[in-house]
Amino acid sequence: MKQLLIFILFLSGFTVQAQEKPKTPQLDPTKKTYEVLASCGTCNFKMKAQGCPLAIKLDGKFYFVDGTSIDEHGDAHADDGFCNAVKKAKVQGAIEGDRFKVTYFEIVKSKNN
Repeated sequence: MKQLLIFILFLSGFTVQAQEKPKTPQLDPTKKTYEVLASCGTCNFKMKAQGCPLAIKLDGKFYFVDGTSIDEHGDAHADDGFCNAVKKAKVQGAIEGDRFKVTYFEIVKSKNN
């Protein structure tokens, strides 16, 4: 019985390591990069939506973001999270309707973080 338990734990270790890690989108030097303001669309940009979706302000207009989520960039409800702070970000992608389809998203580090 003890050997069976050890064998199961051994196999589960391989399963965990075999899972694919999320792919980090790379900056494409051939595409235009925008510097935008990024935050929670409902908490800080006063957009109408359910929950706390990631949004950006580009050229004076607000867009919900597709291709990354608010939770992929830390705890949104932390003191410095997107629900409590507006941050600068570098993005690549395209506007489609009222949404921004992001292919690259990076928070621009300020002197404070």
